[in-house]
Parts: sequence; structure tokens; C-alpha cells
Amino acid sequence: MPGESEQFHADGTEPIYRLKADFFRLLGHPARVRILELLRTGERTVGDLQGALGLDSSGTSQHLTAMRRQGLLESRRAGTSVFYRVKDPRIFQLLEIAKQVLTAHLEESRDLLGDLAGLTPGAHGASR
Repeated sequence: MPGESEQFHADGTEPIYRLKADFFRLLGHPARVRILELLRTGERTVGDLQGALGLDSSGTSQHLTAMRRQGLLESRRAGTSVFYRVKDPRIFQLLEIAKQVLTAHLEESRDLLGDLAGLTPGAHGASR
């Protein structure tokens, strides 16, 4: 099969680009990005997260479990409550950089649209 030799290194480990792709795929769901944003201020209970997300307990648990398995989140139990927190705060830097990239792109698009609006017929004194 073409490319099969690229799937794993000789030692059986996956190449870093595949691991990165898996990581970004995990972040590819809006609820998961929102969970990280909610956890920016510190740990929260599953119930708090569920309420903020507007999801049922099953959906919330699935997202939290996937993120914990990938190593993004840690959890602890206190009585009947389970608290989640971000394991590595550098994830917030990643989210901030993504925001900056998206903001720059939107600003470029806005500027381009402004330039185009200035070129449309009737924009320069249509009442002549």
C-alpha cells in the first residue's frame, strides 16, 4: 500500500506530524475549545462545565474523557463531585495564538472588503 512505510517509525512510534494531527483533531470540536476556555480560570466541576456548555451529562463526559485521555486535562474527585483542570497551561498560549491568527485574517478580509466597497459603481458620487 502506498505510504504505508510512513505510518510508523522503525521503532514502532508514530511520526510527530501524525501526533500533532491527532492533537489538533481533538481540538477540532467547539465544545472542547469552550471547555478549555472555561478552565482558563481554574478547575471546575463536571456539573459547572455541563451547565456552561448546555450539553447533557453524556455529551459533556465524552468530551472530558477524550481530553483527559489525550493528556490535556486532569481530574480529581471530592466527595460526589469530579473537578477538571488543564494539565499544561501552555494550551492557553496555543489558543491565544490561534485567536491572533484568526483576528489578523479577519482584519485582512475586512480591509479587502472595504477596498472593494470603494471600487463599486455608485460609491464615488453616483448623484452626478
